[in-house]
Amino acid sequence: MAVRMYHLIVDAHDMPAQARFWCRVLDWKVLLEADDVVVIGADETTMPGMCFVPVPERKTVKNRLHIDLAPDDQAAEVERIIALGARRADVGQGDEADWVVLADPEGNEFCVLSPKASLID
Repeated sequence: MAVRMYHLIVDAHDMPAQARFWCRVLDWKVLLEADDVVVIGADETTMPGMCFVPVPERKTVKNRLHIDLAPDDQAAEVERIIALGARRADVGQGDEADWVVLADPEGNEFCVLSPKASLID
């Protein structure tokens, strides 16, 4: 059986704002915007995408699933993403970690890694 990842679903308090933030981070675009969903992606045929769905409550605990970003230049990318509205986050990673934990405008943690050449780097 063949299967592939289609969307990463993100609960959001402000779907359009979250979608705009992640579009700027990933250089993606909004593909669909409705009252109950906002879908973003590189284009309509490149998977996976991200799908923002509405929830009334705000995030209260650490995510059990998060995104890892692998830039060419970690320090420059961290500063760029912070300028877009992210903030540094402490999830217990310690000072020796070679990744930087950030949180998006609604507090969802994600990591900016050192450069990677493969999925097992």
